[in-house]
Amino acid sequence: MNAPRLALQLLAVLAATLALALAPIAVQAATPGELIAGYTAQAGAAPVAARGQQFFNTTHGREWSCGSCHGAVPVQPGKHASTGKPIGALAPAANAERFTDAAKTEKWFRRNCNDVVGRECTAAEKADVMSWLLSLKS
Repeated sequence: MNAPRLALQLLAVLAATLALALAPIAVQAATPGELIAGYTAQAGAAPVAARGQQFFNTTHGREWSCGSCHGAVPVQPGKHASTGKPIGALAPAANAERFTDAAKTEKWFRRNCNDVVGRECTAAEKADVMSWLLSLKS
């Protein structure tokens, strides 16, 4: 085999290896709109922002609502209800980093829904809440 052809094959293998190594990183990156689209597809119904606002600010048989820590209109920083730990603004208009990573978003919903609702939120609840959060202006 000649040297130029071998070099091209080696570059192709390296490029394929790099693409496979970076694939999980690319899968995790998202936009809030992409996340809502995924939740909407899972739910099989369009999100309703007003329903998301109501869900966010209502207690569900437990001590806290989402708004207990994030504020009733979460365009300002919040504070954890029991620890007092500061929480960055939740609305994407006030915090551009919110809902840009699928894994972090799922972790956030899993933890917070368990605290607020005592279970995982449904895809429809996630889509509704995110729809409302995206409608907020800072």
